[in-house]
Amino acid sequence: MKDYHINIFWSEEDGGYIADIPDLAACSAFGHTPEEALREVELAKTAWLEAARAEGKPLPEPRYRPAIYQAAH
Repeated sequence: MKDYHINIFWSEEDGGYIADIPDLAACSAFGHTPEEALREVELAKTAWLEAARAEGKPLPEPRYRPAIYQAAH
């Protein structure tokens, strides 16, 4: 299985970096550095997947690709 794409971006409003996983609804994390945001979203991803499994929900297939990659098949 491919892994989920992670976006990391600077948020002026939050004063730090946000990492999110578009394929996992509401799975995001904050960090003061990109590396910290990545570490935190990896923890959030693990918790998200464990909660879905515990509730018997299907795990979404990794599908999201940034627009820059969508044109290059």
